[in-house]
Amino acid sequence: MKKTTLAILVVASLALPTLASAAPFRQGPYIGGFVGVTVPEKTDATSYDGTSVFNDRISFEPGVNVGGVLGYDFGGVRFEGEVSYKDIRFDTINDNAGGRFKVVDGSVDTTAFMANVFFDLRNQSPITPYIGGGVGFAALHLNDTYGYQTNGTGELSYLSDDDVVFAYQVGAGLEVPLNRLLSLDLAYRYFGTTEASFLNTEMELKTHNATVGLRLKF
Repeated sequence: MKKTTLAILVVASLALPTLASAAPFRQGPYIGGFVGVTVPEKTDATSYDGTSVFNDRISFEPGVNVGGVLGYDFGGVRFEGEVSYKDIRFDTINDNAGGRFKVVDGSVDTTAFMANVFFDLRNQSPITPYIGGGVGFAALHLNDTYGYQTNGTGELSYLSDDDVVFAYQVGAGLEVPLNRLLSLDLAYRYFGTTEASFLNTEMELKTHNATVGLRLKF
């Protein structure tokens, strides 16, 4: 995690000196890639142990978010397709029976396929802010999850399973031109899904995502 954050800062700092010689805006198709961090919000889940139903409160660890985009810039409006992967690992789980479990192994692998639209707020400076969002679907894979009660009296498990759910995101960012074809993309996205149903667990995901990427225009 620290290495990922450091890499983002290094790339951003190396790009800043090129602003003075940045080329003007150019329309057309583009491709891009990005890497960053994902910070999941706590979420409520329903779990089953075969005899009882529990209302769980799950907290997660920060993870890695990587992806790529293919789009077209019409000048002021951009449409793009995006594929991203988020590594979302469990941290602790609290149930309605008063149990607090420390998860020792478990995660939700999240692969999202999104259709986005962004509005570029062009101005007199070389840096272009933008806002927008997208919709699509997320393929979720819940890995076998094991945790132990912090007082040592019990254990918890979620069983491995897959589900595909509706996904959405909204966000904003800055496009920093490096030359006529290449630009730096500094972005924030709020990403969420509808409720996923696994073998003995139901939950939805909501994450905050900060990324740095490169965008290449043709």
